[in-house]
Amino acid sequence: MKKILFSFLLSVLTTMTFAQTQTHQLSSHILDISTGKPAVGVPVKLEKLNEQTKTWSQVEVKTTDGNGRIKDFLDYQKSEKGIYRLTFLVADYFKAQKVDSFYPFIEVVFQIKDKDHYHVPITLSPYGYSTYRGN
Repeated sequence: MKKILFSFLLSVLTTMTFAQTQTHQLSSHILDISTGKPAVGVPVKLEKLNEQTKTWSQVEVKTTDGNGRIKDFLDYQKSEKGIYRLTFLVADYFKAQKVDSFYPFIEVVFQIKDKDHYHVPITLSPYGYSTYRGN
């Protein structure tokens, strides 16, 4: 019985450790606070600043999932320190809902200084937004 219990616990711990292993350094999320629901289907562009030339280069473009999330920006094997910009292209999202909006897009600029995981979400409404560093 002890052997079975030990085997079970080892299996659970291994699964938990594997489930928490992150393969990407950056994630994002949009919550539409005017509806209390995630913003689904919003394109989000990630760019990196070349600090010498002061120009932005596109890293990747993703679209928010059914929970308003993007979990897989910046593969850890390719990520590097620097200044990044997320552009949330929200105009079509609001048009699809037949809602007038002040913001056609929202830009959030932030700095990655280490190998930690960064979560950069926004809360959104047609006439305002907020952002913070989550986890």
